[in-house]
Amino acid sequence: MPEGDTVWNTARVLHRALAGARLTGSDFRVPQLATTDLTGWTVRESASRGKHLLLRLTAPDGADWTLHSHLRMDGAWRAYAPGERWAGRPAHLIRVVLRSAGAVAVAYHLHELALVPNAEEDRLVGHLGPDLLGPDWDPAEAVRRLAGHPEETIGEALLDQRNLAGVGNLYKCEVLFLRGVSPWTPVGAVPDLAGTVNLAQKLLAANRGRWTQSTTGSLHRGQTSYVYGRRAQPCRRCGTAIHKQELGERVTYWCPVCQPERRAGPTPA
Repeated sequence: MPEGDTVWNTARVLHRALAGARLTGSDFRVPQLATTDLTGWTVRESASRGKHLLLRLTAPDGADWTLHSHLRMDGAWRAYAPGERWAGRPAHLIRVVLRSAGAVAVAYHLHELALVPNAEEDRLVGHLGPDLLGPDWDPAEAVRRLAGHPEETIGEALLDQRNLAGVGNLYKCEVLFLRGVSPWTPVGAVPDLAGTVNLAQKLLAANRGRWTQSTTGSLHRGQTSYVYGRRAQPCRRCGTAIHKQELGERVTYWCPVCQPERRAGPTPA
């Protein structure tokens, strides 16, 4: 699943390919935008907000618009040179094609797509918490939002984009392993929420600008994670077999020895 750093990287690829260019054609293969024609529109910038991608454009009449997309589990954008073969995904998964004189941007398997006036961006992403890779990153606000749900498991709370935007399942599992916290620990029992939040931001930032995500420091295949995707393999710290189990709607990986579950203490009188 694309996480915050993947979407950031995707936004940068689109920005390099299209920013400043006038579109020479567009093709929307989704019902709600099937008749939309962006020919003559200018791409101002491509940006990310958590896991949301925002392509900001200016229409010929000077109005500013945003093409919003969400990659969810398996969506992707690719940029090609004119005439280059589109090899990203099968053709039947194509949802958007944007053409300029110097590049072609192709979107595959998008689940959310909307074209809205620039001023309405907040309607689509205003609910998100601080963006771990954005200029608005505010760790204190992220901690405050997490702490507002003391009974929720920390595993589920980290995935809630309303608390902090950008953490996906991989980083959730890896951050909690490195912090020695069980994913089933209630938020109120996590001893250092600020440390957890800061580590999440550092891990995403370390992988920004590259497609191979690593939390171990190694980019070699099979060595990039501590627990994620390593069910039944030995923990890199203690040798215990890594466990895998569903938590909420997502699969979670953890080491039962290195990540003991903590219980919330009594509420102060």
